[in-house]
Amino acid sequence: MRNAAKITTAVLAAGALTFGLTACGSDKDSGSASDSSGPLIVAASPTPHAEILNFVKKNLAEKAGLDLEVKEFSDYVLPNTATEDGSVGANYFQNQPYLDDFNKKNGTHIVPVVTVHLEPLGLYSSKIKSVDELKSGATIAVPNDTVNEARALKLLAANGIITLKDGAGNDATIKDIAKNDKNLKFKELEAAQTPRSLDDVDAAVINGNYAISADLKPAEDALVLESPKDNPYGNFLAVKEGNEKDPRVEKLAKLLTSPEVKKFIEDKYDGSVIPSF
Repeated sequence: MRNAAKITTAVLAAGALTFGLTACGSDKDSGSASDSSGPLIVAASPTPHAEILNFVKKNLAEKAGLDLEVKEFSDYVLPNTATEDGSVGANYFQNQPYLDDFNKKNGTHIVPVVTVHLEPLGLYSSKIKSVDELKSGATIAVPNDTVNEARALKLLAANGIITLKDGAGNDATIKDIAKNDKNLKFKELEAAQTPRSLDDVDAAVINGNYAISADLKPAEDALVLESPKDNPYGNFLAVKEGNEKDPRVEKLAKLLTSPEVKKFIEDKYDGSVIPSF
């Protein structure tokens, strides 16, 4: 999520992390859970999360009595830390395995509210047209965070590219590869960097939102694509524990799972993003 994004209000910085953000309207603390009378500020990845939220803001929020502001964050850490410290009232960018791992490692207290969509993970290449063309010793880029690396390896295993050890779960790494007949090499990168690696590697496993941001069409361009059946990686609206019943959050949860949003997702993303409701 380090693609350039328009900055319409303010730029936030945290350590060495750099990110783009788009804020609609005010950047006041009124989006925090401590002031339920103010606007609900939601941290989101630019694509498709912020696009979906901005559809809600433009077409549904006013009628529902919801004052909604959207901030785009270009990484997978700051949306949760901002939600934890009350800088924003909610976030929309992640799945349950990622959140479980994040809460455990960071001592945060973020909880899901409602699942909205799935972005199928895919294997992409600018050099080959099918997985059968992967040569011995080829290099595949994979996300380096705990959940997405395991998810990437499971995708490769499900398509016969590698075999994982029995019991490899949501924290699987390349050390859990049991069989690698083509002696494939793996380049571990931040998830946001995987689309940029396509010129340097033979193939890359890319998260759906980053693929779309890089003008890839998962439903058309992926060599192999994650199945939505029984998939635990649906993306949801999340808040700090205790704020689930905030009236603003409840309104947004209802809007995000409305027929209008379902149609918007289906029409705009054409199978590259799949409604989960």
